[in-house]
Amino acid sequence: MRPAENIEKLLKNINIDTNAKTDNSVLGDVIEAFEKSKNKKTSATEQNIWRIIMKSPITKLAAAAVIVLAVVFSMTIFDKSVPTAYAFEQTIQASHSVQYLHIRAITPSHEDQPVEFWIEFAQDGQPKNMRLNLPDWMAPGDGPREVIWKDGKKQEWLREKNILTTAEDEASADQVRKMIENLDPKLAVTRLQEKQEQGKVELEINEPADKAEPIIVTATSTKEDDSSFQRTVLYIDQATRLVNAIELYKLSNGEYEYMKKLEFYDYNQPVDAKMFMFKDVSDDAEHIDLMTIGLAQGNLSNEEIAVEVVRQFLEALIARNYDKASKLFPGVPADEIKEMFGEINIIRIVSMGKPILHSETNRLRVPYEVEVEIKGKISQWKERSNLVQHLAGQPDRWAICGF
Repeated sequence: MRPAENIEKLLKNINIDTNAKTDNSVLGDVIEAFEKSKNKKTSATEQNIWRIIMKSPITKLAAAAVIVLAVVFSMTIFDKSVPTAYAFEQTIQASHSVQYLHIRAITPSHEDQPVEFWIEFAQDGQPKNMRLNLPDWMAPGDGPREVIWKDGKKQEWLREKNILTTAEDEASADQVRKMIENLDPKLAVTRLQEKQEQGKVELEINEPADKAEPIIVTATSTKEDDSSFQRTVLYIDQATRLVNAIELYKLSNGEYEYMKKLEFYDYNQPVDAKMFMFKDVSDDAEHIDLMTIGLAQGNLSNEEIAVEVVRQFLEALIARNYDKASKLFPGVPADEIKEMFGEINIIRIVSMGKPILHSETNRLRVPYEVEVEIKGKISQWKERSNLVQHLAGQPDRWAICGF
């Protein structure tokens, strides 16, 4: 509907007792003045509307009502200071200038132990440095972990185990970049915009009149969308148009269940360079190059590589090659493995079972049976098993992580 038609419709709805001839005359004069003044300045337009209305044969009451309405509409239509409605492009544009970002990922079951990220972007918008602090619940038994990615090198500090691992390869870099892409609010908004254009999500935008309150954008997946989360809620600062928080929901039994929240802080607040280095790694810490440990998965399935890791570990014990056994069981030095198994003569592998997935940690438990000789007596170890998982930062390499 054209602006002139909007004015005509609303003026017709004014409840003032005049005759039809007068109404139509005034209405026609107002609309004619509006159409003629589209390309003129606002002040001239308002004066023109006032002049025409005041010359019309209408009662003072009717004139007052029409005048108020006409002025209100002229101010609304022509006042360039009236803010436009929110659109994703505003956040995408605002985010292009972001160089530093602090993110907290919160899950309902561990609200007091968030995962925290600090990211520095280069001038071209690509990730340059990252720090990641992981609480203990992310990998039970390993304790809190700190991860730093800088200059293409990824290092992980297992403080309680006094182990520092290093990976400097393209696979590790790609994994970090993908992680950052999933966290970058600019890319999150871009993905939602693309899904909206494809009809994969339906949007509901709530832009409060109170500018201190955030704009709330709710994106709900349609049947065509196969996302992990079926509803995304964004909270956007009205002044900066930057994303303050993102909530993720999963559709379960007809209800949207809150799963995770990402909170964004310190936009463009420079991160101290010391954040991208470990300050207190002890001199006696064990340094492990991840490219020399574990087994590469290659074309094997997860179950097949898990079985192969345990098989080669047992074969190394049979051959008393404790150095090789240590590389398949990172974090346990060769002398400790010798201490554990040195007095046991593992004769042969009797059988290898089908791996069992531990759903909470995504580790695979591989059962096996071996024949052993202890102090001259031969017996079989039944119902034994090792836990296997891919190496942190090395999704293509797998190793033993426990018994």
